[in-house]
Amino acid sequence: MSDTDPMEAATRRLAQALEALEAATERRCEADRADGALAKQLHVLGSDRARLANQLDEATARARTLETAHREVAQRIDQAIETIRGVLEFGN
Repeated sequence: MSDTDPMEAATRRLAQALEALEAATERRCEADRADGALAKQLHVLGSDRARLANQLDEATARARTLETAHREVAQRIDQAIETIRGVLEFGN
């Protein structure tokens, strides 16, 4: 009986160690899956950021074009007002 007790104890310890190893392996696999999901999310966010940066650049360029056009129109309106004032003063 004394020969089987140490053998059984060793078998139990081995089984416990294998269970602990299996649990650690599962935790590691879950962490790897989570890391993979995070990497995918980061990639998507990076793509979104690049797309949004491009749209912002396009909108900024469009705003500059509109500002330039606005200044040109304002100058033409001012010139037209001055011309009309000149005509009105000449007619008086």
